[in-house]
Formats: sequence, C-alpha cells, structure tokens
Amino acid sequence: MKSTFFCTILISLFFSLSSIQLQACDIHGKTGFLPDNKVSIPVGLKSMGGLNEAQFNQVMDKMIKLYSGLVAKRGAKFAIERRWNDATVNAYAHQNTPGIYTIVMFGGLARHPEVTTDAMALVACHELGHHLGGAPKVLGKGNWASNEGQADYWGTMKCLRQYFAGDNQQAALRNLNIPAVVSSKCNAQYSNLDEQLICQRMAMAGSALAKLLGSIMKDKTVASFTTPDPTVVAQTFNDHPQTQCRMDTFFQASLCDHTIAEADSETDPNTGVCSLRNGDKIGNRPLCWFKP
Repeated sequence: MKSTFFCTILISLFFSLSSIQLQACDIHGKTGFLPDNKVSIPVGLKSMGGLNEAQFNQVMDKMIKLYSGLVAKRGAKFAIERRWNDATVNAYAHQNTPGIYTIVMFGGLARHPEVTTDAMALVACHELGHHLGGAPKVLGKGNWASNEGQADYWGTMKCLRQYFAGDNQQAALRNLNIPAVVSSKCNAQYSNLDEQLICQRMAMAGSALAKLLGSIMKDKTVASFTTPDPTVVAQTFNDHPQTQCRMDTFFQASLCDHTIAEADSETDPNTGVCSLRNGDKIGNRPLCWFKP
C-alpha cells in the first residue's frame, strides 16, 4: 500500500509546472488542443485515471489505419508522433515537414483522469481536422489549417463518426449515463438505431472533453448539454472558443446527419456539412464561434 507521504508527492507532481514549451495546435495559433497550461502528468500517475499505454496506442493505430489512405490521396503522408512518456497535457498538429500531415499526441493528456478512449480519439480527430477539416481556415503561412472550431466540428462529425463505425455501440455505451436531452435529440435526428447510438457516443466523448477543458481552465460553471452558449459572434472566431461553446460544437456535430462521404471544401464552409444555407435546422456550427 502506498504511504500517505507518497500519495501526497503524486498529487503534487500532478499539479507541478511543466517546463515544456508547446507548439501550436496549428502553426498559426497560440496553443494546443487545450489552452496553454502547465499541468504535468508523468507516467507514474496513471493510477489517477485516464488511459494506459496499450489503450493510447490502440487509438493511434486505428487513426493511422482509417486515415492514411485519405491523406495519401492528397499526395501526403499521415504521421502521429506518440509521445507517451511526455507529461504534457495537450496535443497539436503541424506541417513543418512538407508532404507530412503530423499530429502530436502526449501521454500526459492520455493519463488525465477525465480522458476516456473515446475522448482521446476525439482529440486525435480534432488534430487531424486541422489538416483535413476544410473551411473556415486560419489565414497565414501556408493557409493549411482549419480553425479551432472547425477542427472540433469536423473532428466529431466526420472523423469520430468514422472511427466509431462498425463498433458494438451498445457495449461502448453500457457504462455511460446518457442524459435525456442527448438520447432524445439523437433519436429524433436519426431513424437507424446504430446511428442513434453513435450520435450519443459522440456527444458523450465531447462531454468528457468539456470536463477536461473545465478542469484545465478552472471554469466556475460546468458545461452542460442543456445550457448552450448564447453568444453570437460578429465574425468567425478562429481561436479556442470557451468550454460551453466547444461542448455545443461537439453536440451539434453529433447531430449533423450529412454523411462522411460528402466532400468538404477548402474554401466554402457550407459544403459537406450542416448549415443554414443548406436548409439545416439542427447540427449547424454554433454561433458562439461561427458566423454564417
């Protein structure tokens, strides 16, 4: 049994300052998937929750299998830097090497107690979304990166949906407490049982990440499916939205019934997604970051 002294040291390490300077989530931004933070979770703190190394690698292996072909069609290579031993609680994407779409995934993030395997997959999808998510994009060097809200939206609507396809959805949801608002809206939006369950599963992955965000940002209020962000932006916001706004994005992306097969556009944010222009009344990107 660990001594009280040893447990105290572990907790202290959990909240210790990180000496690592993070690259941007995309090379035009300022932070990673999470706002810049100094939380550090070394390998030895796995006992506090999160994923083990095998689970971490299973998520990354599946991402490579699902998306290497699509990236290859764009004339590039998909690469994941698996920094399991790194205590950093974040993730980011870059194209520092021409022709390579890279996402960098840290073990510190995987070990965070709010992170589930589904949530980890959504983070990986978000980072890939900077490469593949289409418009709206961040203008700057190379113009390659979808903005933060779009990476959340595409990462859920297209990538995570594909990641979950073919799984035993009932088994995956067995130990989750699905809020009534999630089940009712997913069931109303989709007629197929499997699609209904995938919608619920995507929403819950987003909820887990909202809890992670709230913890890192020390939010005073807890993000909820029933309290959407009322903010209406005057122009599209390219950086990280607030926690509730991001949770709204994950949820609306789960409810968007456009198919994975519909191609996205590098210039038109209405192509291949739910939007007011397309006549969609549900599943649209929230106005707390997106200006139609």
